[in-house]
Amino acid sequence: MFTLIKNGEIYAPDYLGKKDILLAAGKIASISETIDWPAPDLDIKVIDATGKMVVPGFIDSHVHITGGGGEGGFKTRTPEIYLSDITKAGVTTIVGVIGTDGTARTMTNLIAKAKALKEEGISCFVHTGSYQVPVKTLTGSIETDIMMIEEVIGVGEIAISDHRSSQPLAHELARFASQARVAGMLSGKAGIVNIHLGDSRSMLSLIEEVIETTDLPITQFYPTHINRNSYVFEAGIKYAKKGGYVDFTTSTTKQFIEEGEVKCSIGLKRMLDSGVLSSQITFTSDAQGSLPAFNERGEFTGLRIGKVSSLYKEVRDAVLTEGIPLEIALQTITSNPASVLKLKNKGRLQIGLDADVVLLNKDDLLIHTVIANGQLMVKDSKVLIKGTFEN
Repeated sequence: MFTLIKNGEIYAPDYLGKKDILLAAGKIASISETIDWPAPDLDIKVIDATGKMVVPGFIDSHVHITGGGGEGGFKTRTPEIYLSDITKAGVTTIVGVIGTDGTARTMTNLIAKAKALKEEGISCFVHTGSYQVPVKTLTGSIETDIMMIEEVIGVGEIAISDHRSSQPLAHELARFASQARVAGMLSGKAGIVNIHLGDSRSMLSLIEEVIETTDLPITQFYPTHINRNSYVFEAGIKYAKKGGYVDFTTSTTKQFIEEGEVKCSIGLKRMLDSGVLSSQITFTSDAQGSLPAFNERGEFTGLRIGKVSSLYKEVRDAVLTEGIPLEIALQTITSNPASVLKLKNKGRLQIGLDADVVLLNKDDLLIHTVIANGQLMVKDSKVLIKGTFEN
């Protein structure tokens, strides 16, 4: 099956102008000023992208695909994610994590869900472990998980600066970070350590101690929730200026914003204005994760659920409200996470890479069409391919 996308304005995410794109066998086969189909007898789907912006499929690299939560008891465990929740948000590649509950949520279940999402049509990877240290892996070994299990690309999310973490020490963090690094080198994967940042005043100090006292580079770590509050955000600016990656969480609540969480679109502009390189910044949704509220005594007071749809919403707000160029804002959910996670076939519109494509309406920047691995998943903002058990 061939798909020809004609007359769209291409953001790869760099702006390439108006071009045609030919998709074949799940890959981008050609990008050219004009592509005419010379064999009318062959099966081809033509998509007229006039008035559309053609961009890479989005990467959401921090999602609780098997559900998360539980901080308010068993009834507050959040559900598994559905395929259509992912694709209608423009996401074609997702990275699953466990989170707070590393007991009832297991690596076996996480990898099984990743395989299911792949069978349903999108690309899915996972990190091994959860909040806890020692890291709870599938095989009993970080190195073996990363090297021998196709879907595993790193470790995480390991919690620090949070009352829910296992309070790891610097030497423990250094030990499993080095294990992940070597396993990544041997397997050609990222081998990165995804770090959950809580709202403690210790902020990034544990990572910084490891960097200062070992040979591990700052890019070995991938801290998320950097926009959690004003002081963590400011620490994140300094961290990024040292060369570190910083990840913003797009799922939020009105209460969180009122209490000092930095809205992603605003935070992106602030970081860029502060001199942080755009290539150091990513957005993730934390979808299906709980959004728990705690009082000053650390007691649970309420719960909501993160949504994949928040990912592109913040990118769109960054463009329409904060005046950030589309090609810069798009990097946070396309080329940047692809580079951080060494997803070499993702995040860009380039010949030979995976055929993950999103069409945006030029007038309002809303999602119109989503193609994952060459398969049309969403058209005219309507879901065409649903998950196995979706109505």
